[in-house]
Amino acid sequence: MAELKYLSGFGNECASEDPRCPGSLPEGQNNPQVCPYNLYAEQLSGSAFTCPRSTNKRSWLYRILPSVSHKPFESVDKGHVTHNWDEVDPDPNQLRWKPFEIPKASQKKVDFVSGLHTLCGAGDIKSNNGLAIHIFLCNTSMENRCFYNSDGDFLIVPQKGSLLIYTEFGKMLVQPNEICVIQDVSPFNVVAWHGNYTPYKYNLKNFMVINSVAFDHADPSIFTVLTAKSVRPGVAIADFVIFPPRWGVADKTFRPPYYHRNCMSEFMGLIRGHYEAKQGGFLPGGGSLHSAMTPHGPDADCFEKASKVKLAPERIADGTMAFMFESSLSLAVTKWGLKASGCLDENYHKCWEPLKSHFTPNSRNPAGPN
Repeated sequence: MAELKYLSGFGNECASEDPRCPGSLPEGQNNPQVCPYNLYAEQLSGSAFTCPRSTNKRSWLYRILPSVSHKPFESVDKGHVTHNWDEVDPDPNQLRWKPFEIPKASQKKVDFVSGLHTLCGAGDIKSNNGLAIHIFLCNTSMENRCFYNSDGDFLIVPQKGSLLIYTEFGKMLVQPNEICVIQDVSPFNVVAWHGNYTPYKYNLKNFMVINSVAFDHADPSIFTVLTAKSVRPGVAIADFVIFPPRWGVADKTFRPPYYHRNCMSEFMGLIRGHYEAKQGGFLPGGGSLHSAMTPHGPDADCFEKASKVKLAPERIADGTMAFMFESSLSLAVTKWGLKASGCLDENYHKCWEPLKSHFTPNSRNPAGPN
């Protein structure tokens, strides 16, 4: 396969056309009476028509046939994809999953669509408000079919192997430590396009980390890469957050993530390495869910070490990339996530059992390493 070339600049006005059809993009207008090469003009809108022009997201595509040209949709076996958030009773416990296993191709071929498994989610697709978190487990390419998601945009975080994704706007090769966002319908008949509402990918190593240089922790929102806004300003349906390699220099500070309860729900995953607050149990390809107001934080071993270590500038999370979906919604777990996957870690709570009281009622300022 020839090397792929990408258009740079998130949110820019971009354009592309098939080199086999030079001049296929109309000049000076979006919707001529007759398009070059007798193509069909079709607009894809990612925002309301009434949005201010500066926030308007749309692209024009020039297709051999418009998207409306299809046979009636038919229901198929939905497999493990669901939006039924009432399958099981709410579970306030801390939940963690061992790495989800990819089926062996020699036993059963599973492509991206058939390998989708809904793990948790919340909201209502009819009101277009909510999110779902899926695990994808595939071992073969999609053949003679494409996937169309009319409920929203897909954020894909690969952990193992590479994804060659065909979109309406071109191809993307997405590898571990990269993410992509796609709005996808049939990619097979687009000759040219221009606009600012397009699929994109991003290499997480390019994220500019900001951190405390004095004491205590900065707000965790400093690690936010992408945000899906809600109707309430400053509150997200979903934030995509990462914890990349960085320096820790804060004085007189417990440096790992502190114990906390949160009005948001937090789903965490690990792409590679070892998460700084839990050296064992939380593994690449697995995940954890701490629902709204469910307490969580470092395991006992991490707490003991971080409380006693002599503080000096140190590298944190080298060789590691953990991520988090943080949501204002209360996420419900599916039956597959709790039972059928076979990956739920029943011993997760035990990582906090060794925590012991260090209370010194007769000494307000016990001696420490600093």
